Amino acid sequence: MIAYVTVGADDIARAKRFYSAFLPALDYELEERPDGLSYTLPEQAGQSAAMPDFYVKLPFDGRPASAGNGAMVAFKARSQKQVRDLHSAALAAGGFDEGQPGFRDSYGPRFYVGYLRDPQGNKIALFSNDPNEPGRDG
Repeated sequence: MIAYVTVGADDIARAKRFYSAFLPALDYELEERPDGLSYTLPEQAGQSAAMPDFYVKLPFDGRPASAGNGAMVAFKARSQKQVRDLHSAALAAGGFDEGQPGFRDSYGPRFYVGYLRDPQGNKIALFSNDPNEPGRDG
């Protein structure tokens, strides 16, 4: 099980603007710390901890942050509409479009996804795979 994901950022204020445009809508709560941002999901009854956490930090080695080639973090949205809304909000908050929301031929018929880059260049996906919503072929 993945416990947490960390991405680097050189400008924490810009990163906060970007990630706070969509993570709270996915139930993530923000805690600001001296070394960066911690977005966590609230604990559910009967669950020891909600995972995974998502951290945005200054690099520990003091060198500039860089995005990993081929690395991506995906966040599950509740619906196709929420994917569209949050993709738009993230763009307005300083993100860069890496693929407009929609279906992709290489994925299943219900996998609806939009891609972004955060201000640092980290790749982010927002997706929905709800079997109760229309699929690619219907």
